[in-house]
Amino acid sequence: MKSNLHLIRLSQGHLNLLEICPPKFQQVYLEQLSSLASPEQQEKQTWGSRFHLLMQQRELGLPIESLLQEDEELKHSLMALRDAAPEIFLREGSIWREAEHCRTVSFENYLLTVIYDLLIADGKKAKILDWKTYLQPQNKTRLATNWQTRLYLYVLAETSEYIPEQISMTYWFIKLPTKPRSLTFTYSQTQHEQTKQDLTRLLTKLDDWLTNYRDYQVDFCHNFNCEENCPFYQFLLPSQISSTGTEPTKQNVLTLIEDIEEVVL
Repeated sequence: MKSNLHLIRLSQGHLNLLEICPPKFQQVYLEQLSSLASPEQQEKQTWGSRFHLLMQQRELGLPIESLLQEDEELKHSLMALRDAAPEIFLREGSIWREAEHCRTVSFENYLLTVIYDLLIADGKKAKILDWKTYLQPQNKTRLATNWQTRLYLYVLAETSEYIPEQISMTYWFIKLPTKPRSLTFTYSQTQHEQTKQDLTRLLTKLDDWLTNYRDYQVDFCHNFNCEENCPFYQFLLPSQISSTGTEPTKQNVLTLIEDIEEVVL
């Protein structure tokens, strides 16, 4: 029986990176390698954080005028979202809602943690809303298999009385100058069981990789056919250089990390 004395906390970002490139998971989360984002990346991240703060303050009933006055693009994005989805802004007494809502569920030796940008629920259904500050991806199937979608739906079903069929998740893509667009994913018991199986598979691998890394100093290995599918494959670990002759640079190794969600969508 596994001990739960020292649970490791994992988010959808951890799972996505672990699925895409285990060696990068090792570098980023175990060896704490980091690099500064480019000015363009920093600007995107800052603006995205401001939009999330705006929506959170609005949901809490706090003043938002100062935020809107400081950023005209923020104002236009809010107005565009309100025009596209006025139902999001309606408050009804029988409906419970909360911004930046955090939930955690224990799974084997891990704590799976999610933060919903907005959770809206009543006695019959629960809706997860997520704000995306980049353009809507063309491939809905890849977004459906992204660990954010899968983990967010899974955790809500595991931590509430709602059955999977009562739960949905909607992404709102609010980047200007395009009109806000949404993608909604429903859920089912079949999907729930499949996610549980895939989590078991992935985290069992992580158990083995962690044991080998800590006890025997063995690096995490690339996935099968990783060269064809992994955007990080060209940036190898030091132990892999001798067999390939490829010399990675520390700056390049982590440049794709900042956009990990967009890479996998």
